Amino acid sequence: MLTPLPETLEDATATVSDLWQACGARLHTMTADEHDAVFATVSHLPHLLAFAYVDMVASKDDGARCFDFAATGFRDFTRIAGSHPEMWKDISLANREALLTELTRYQQALADLAQRLENSDAAGLAEMFARARTARVARNQKFMRQS
Repeated sequence: MLTPLPETLEDATATVSDLWQACGARLHTMTADEHDAVFATVSHLPHLLAFAYVDMVASKDDGARCFDFAATGFRDFTRIAGSHPEMWKDISLANREALLTELTRYQQALADLAQRLENSDAAGLAEMFARARTARVARNQKFMRQS
């Protein structure tokens, strides 16, 4: 990922690009703001969610009992909560604005989910789950083809 600034010399960007490509890297170029928005969505927010979720479970009165029964789904969902806290504190603060935007979007998604549950909206839940599954399966297939 290259995020040259307006003041970055084109020759410098080309040199760095050539070096990475010589190592076999697939390069993408975007502005720093685009980078922050994309990675807030697909990297930084998932880390925050995993940290918050594990912290929520751990702080429950029966948190230890819950952890005793946690299986592969919990492990898979929370793996990234084992990441280095100091690093993620710094990343979170450095990308604060983009993360706040994504947190707001996620809060709305959770509110929509809660509304569907409150209304016992089986069709709405099935529709949301199917959309998410379709998007996840399609992305996973694309990822597997690129590997």
